[in-house]
Amino acid sequence: MRALTALPGHAGSHRVEERPPPVAQEGELLVEAVAVGVCGTDREILAGDYGWAPPGRERLVIGHESLGRVLEAPTSSPFSPGSTVVGVVRRPDPVPCGACAAGEFDMCRNGRYRERGIKEMDGYAAERWTVPEDFAVAVDPALGLRGVLTEPASVVAKAWEQIEAVGRRAWFSPRSVLVTGAGPIGLLAALMGVQRELDVHVLDRVADGPKPDLVSDLGAHYHHAPMAEVTAGLQPDIVIEGTGVASLVFDGISGTGPYGIVCLTGVSSGGRSLQVDAGALNRELVLENDAVIGSVNANQRHFELAARALAQAEPGWLDGLITRTVPLDHYEDVVEPDPADVKVVLTFGDAHE
Repeated sequence: MRALTALPGHAGSHRVEERPPPVAQEGELLVEAVAVGVCGTDREILAGDYGWAPPGRERLVIGHESLGRVLEAPTSSPFSPGSTVVGVVRRPDPVPCGACAAGEFDMCRNGRYRERGIKEMDGYAAERWTVPEDFAVAVDPALGLRGVLTEPASVVAKAWEQIEAVGRRAWFSPRSVLVTGAGPIGLLAALMGVQRELDVHVLDRVADGPKPDLVSDLGAHYHHAPMAEVTAGLQPDIVIEGTGVASLVFDGISGTGPYGIVCLTGVSSGGRSLQVDAGALNRELVLENDAVIGSVNANQRHFELAARALAQAEPGWLDGLITRTVPLDHYEDVVEPDPADVKVVLTFGDAHE
């Protein structure tokens, strides 16, 4: 069995190597890989900047955006051979903390969680993998290769769940949402905003390529003007910030309408300083009853919400998100992003054809 592995902490250490095929244990599914999505986290691991190998091992099988076809399932399983599934990424910590004990392991408080393809667990970029039934989620087979978008969509489904939970602190009837960043997370956030019948706006720095058309095809509005200019005219009820760009974070916080909610899903890099009027920002947050929340990762519930959202989406629109498919043999082609990329997908077997 072939798998794409890396030596965490060592740039350029990735390779496709032969590994013994996995054997499903009690309560597990044996799955044949169809595809794995590639994102910024994967590229950080390949660059040697991130990642942890499983205990006692040096190399990590990467890949956390999975899509596979069940080969073997327990007799009493809700899954059967041929079922299309994705695997949940995170596993609760062994202590567990209160959040993990309650099944909300995406909100782990002590950091001892593990993650497939990222932290102390092999990922899904292998020709076969196993997953406990409790951490597998069924995907509509009609989605085909589009089902690989389930993991990034789960991150967005959680973000929307958190936004709505905060909104319910009082009367909540949002009209507009501004999404910053037109990558997969931003576009899927926009999709779910449209599905909620909101007035959706997406801001990105590019003026051409596939992103403006993808937003327009949703019936949403695309912007590439400065953030402050966009928020001044819009005053959105909700901002979903997906870039991690510090200036956009603060512009988003100061740009919402009263009782606004800003959800941060992008991770900022350190090393850059901004001059911020903290007093004015505090005054605005307090006097307008605004809220700022962070959201990352997802649990089974969010994967299920994501699978439903994708099943309800226009298939042709989802096809537009997958701008490049690369067979496993050409894995080097996924290491460096192309400016025209939205989502790059590594394929297995005949999925590329």
